[in-house]
Amino acid sequence: MIAQQSATYTSNLVDYQRALSLYNNQQYLAAQSLFSSVKKTAKEEILQSDCTYYIANCAVRLNQQNADQLVENFVKEYPTSTKRNTAFVDVGDYYFENSKYAYARKWYDKVDENALGKNEKQKFYFNNGYSAFSSKQYNDAKKYLSKVENSQEFGSQATYYLGFMAYEGDDYNAANEYFEQVSDQERYKEKLSYYQADLNFKLGNFEKAIELAKARLGTSDDEEISELSKIIGESYFNLEKYAESIPYLKAYKGKRGKRDTTGKWNNTDYYQLGYAYYKQKDYENAISEFNKIVSGNNSVAQNAYYHLGESYINLDKKQEALNAFRNASQMDFDLKIQEDAWLNYAKISYEIGNPYQSAPQVLAGYLQKYPNTSYKEEIETLLIDSYITSKNYKEALKLLEGKKSFENKVAYQKVAFYRGLELYNESQYLEAKNLFDASLKEPRDPNYTARATFWKAEADYNLTNYDDALIGFKQFQQMPEASSTPENENINYNLAYTYFKLKNYGQATQFFNQFISNKRNDKVRLNDAYLRLGDGHFVSSEYQSAISAYENAIKLNEIESDYAFFQKAISVGYTGQSSKKIKELEKFISDYPNSKLRDDAMYELGNSYVKANETEKAMGVYNRLNSEYSMSSFVPKALLRQGLVYYNSGENESALTKFKKVASEYPGSPEAVQAVSTAKLIYIDLGRVDDYARWVKTLDYVEVTDADLDNATYEAAEKQYLDNATDKAIKQFNGYLSQFPNGLHALQSHFYLAQLYYKKDLLENAVPHYKYITEASQSEFTEEALTRLSQFYLEKKSWKQAIPLLLRLETEANFPQNVVFAQSNLMKAYYQLENYNDAFTYADKVLASTKIDNKIKSDAHVIIARTAIKTGDETKAKIAYTQVEKVATGETAAEALYYNAYFKNKEGKHEASNQSVQKLAKDFSGYKYYSAKGLVLMAKNYYALNDAFQATYILESVIQNFPEFNDVVTEAREELRKIKAEEAKTNSSIQLED
Repeated sequence: MIAQQSATYTSNLVDYQRALSLYNNQQYLAAQSLFSSVKKTAKEEILQSDCTYYIANCAVRLNQQNADQLVENFVKEYPTSTKRNTAFVDVGDYYFENSKYAYARKWYDKVDENALGKNEKQKFYFNNGYSAFSSKQYNDAKKYLSKVENSQEFGSQATYYLGFMAYEGDDYNAANEYFEQVSDQERYKEKLSYYQADLNFKLGNFEKAIELAKARLGTSDDEEISELSKIIGESYFNLEKYAESIPYLKAYKGKRGKRDTTGKWNNTDYYQLGYAYYKQKDYENAISEFNKIVSGNNSVAQNAYYHLGESYINLDKKQEALNAFRNASQMDFDLKIQEDAWLNYAKISYEIGNPYQSAPQVLAGYLQKYPNTSYKEEIETLLIDSYITSKNYKEALKLLEGKKSFENKVAYQKVAFYRGLELYNESQYLEAKNLFDASLKEPRDPNYTARATFWKAEADYNLTNYDDALIGFKQFQQMPEASSTPENENINYNLAYTYFKLKNYGQATQFFNQFISNKRNDKVRLNDAYLRLGDGHFVSSEYQSAISAYENAIKLNEIESDYAFFQKAISVGYTGQSSKKIKELEKFISDYPNSKLRDDAMYELGNSYVKANETEKAMGVYNRLNSEYSMSSFVPKALLRQGLVYYNSGENESALTKFKKVASEYPGSPEAVQAVSTAKLIYIDLGRVDDYARWVKTLDYVEVTDADLDNATYEAAEKQYLDNATDKAIKQFNGYLSQFPNGLHALQSHFYLAQLYYKKDLLENAVPHYKYITEASQSEFTEEALTRLSQFYLEKKSWKQAIPLLLRLETEANFPQNVVFAQSNLMKAYYQLENYNDAFTYADKVLASTKIDNKIKSDAHVIIARTAIKTGDETKAKIAYTQVEKVATGETAAEALYYNAYFKNKEGKHEASNQSVQKLAKDFSGYKYYSAKGLVLMAKNYYALNDAFQATYILESVIQNFPEFNDVVTEAREELRKIKAEEAKTNSSIQLED
């Protein structure tokens, strides 16, 4: 048995040695298999222990899944084995040699370093330290590498890595010391040259950094060349050798992130190259770099934006400079730069306008922030002037309120005057008058005092305060400065009209004649003056003079010749030439088939036939009037006349038929009252008083027994009205209607009450009275009531209520200006209701009219343009907005100018588009909506022109400054998102929102 055991042991030892030999020859799988065989038959614990050790070691080297567990099992199974510590070291060394440093560290942590020999310790310290270094566990790395920095075998390597860790940790002095210790060794020279160049740069040794980096350039790859170029460029930059820095700064390729296919620059990189160009006065290239700094918010960005502004100024690009200086002025990293930027921003705002806020606001803001500035006097002068030049009079008034200096009071007088003019042009006459009064309270400049006096009178005229208007016009005329004002040109015309409204026809004709004698070029006004001159003579029974005036109007062949022709015919009749009057009226009806006065002419012709005893012709004309113009106010008059003709001819039944028709179809009208009165006489003549009594009971507006009281009450109210006792008249008319709601004079009372309330600007009170008139049968008051009532609904934006009234006014109006009023507002109302076809139709009707002022013409073109935009017909819109620009004022002009910029942007004319936006900012800064839309357009233009800074800054400013315009802000956000996403591809400083 002993012999047998000895033989087995010997055999196992032989196999063990063979397995060990295989292991040493790195044939780990075969060795592992043989070690396993030996272990199965070995009885000796030491042999089993050694086999278990090598089986686990082979598993590690073969990267088998259970390798770690086999090593752990070996340690647990044989805790006293001399190979326990060696196992930990061996496994750690294996992973170290295969660069699996995290695995190596796991096993090195298990090693008992006190059990290692001196040489083993040094290797262990280095390997463990380097593994920690590679795993970026720098504290542990320093701990172990520091233990071998003086080692002959590992010292230079440890020193290099300790230096690198100091470098990475920004401890540049320590790094430099470590690197100096190994700089003479060939193996580190190549690696150290870049780090030493960078270290010297970071330590401020720029000349040395340049020397080292240049020496390394020739032997580096592309990535390192980029980094070395950056070191050289920045070193030259810091030495203020800007020309030398430029080629190296340009050669830098940027940092590349994990997901980046190309390198990215950051804002500081763009700043340095931009500033280098700036110092060389190469402003084009400076701008090209500075404007890539998007959304910067640090001292570098503030400096960049300030110098970007200066670069733009040097190239005379003031709009771009305004944005750059504004941005720099909003940052407080460098207070001196902030103040200088504010100053430049303020001055440029004054010069070219400002789309974000009015120039006066900017200038006043600068003085408020820097009250002790050395530029105070200069800026105050600009501020005062800017109140006028900015044209944002509404905002300027707020800024001027309470300012005491003489210059500010002079400015206040002008600004109040111009704001009054704006309101006047918007038909807000009461508010305009208040502003003219405010201007007159500061009578500093006689020229503006005169002009404010004139326009206050104009406002009074439009408010029907004719007495006050007359006083104002006369005051203006007597002022020495009046003769040099543009208003003086037509003062006689204004005075004549005012006298005409006051029914002082003698004075009216005198002033119309004075105007006519001096005004031969303005044919539109001259034509109107002849017409009113004729009317003045006509009302004064000076018929021959009236005929002469009407004939002069006809000769001009301008506008309203139908009115002149008609009035001439009537005047001829009053001179006793009855047959000539008839011929003139017949010619009128034939020659003016579309005239609004044709029904008037038919009525007059019928009356003339009656007077000439040609009753058959009269009846024929009356019948023609009734059928062709069923809605005319002359129909009840014609019916009444027919009844009277029958009555005078003894045809009582025919007369009664006509009178009853008038009474039933036109209740409450003067014609109905007369028809009832004449019918009463017929019934009395026929002895049929009972029939009359029964009939009249069906007419609720006839209160026969109260007629005298009715008349007396009405006449008392009317007297107050004629005496201009407004409040008393209102009280008495209300009293009359309360006592006689269906009285003989109910229609007139409602009309006068409505007019009185309108005059006092109590429109809500006037509405029910105007409604009464429009719902009653047609009368001489209907046209005015339709005009006023529709105007009320238009101001309330109650389009659906306004439209039926405007449609009636269009067909029923006798005055051409009321037809134009109806058509122009129908186009607006239909547009607001998105009924674009009808909006187009009425805009064309308005433009076809010969007598429209520029404001209405502008409105018509604007409706066409807006409707074209809404329906996608931009070609038509462009043509229409071009027409609008020629005649528009105020907000409409701002809109037209915006679309001028819009279409230029569409055509790729980006610089021309920006010029239009600049003009919009300067001349129409008070219209914020179009300012905001213009800015978004400007941002698109700048981005198309490769100016990312301008584009993003403008869009961010829109989002910040115009939150009230949701549609504009939404568009700005979307544009900003797209631009930032594109710029982030090359600029690592741009942070994208989630």
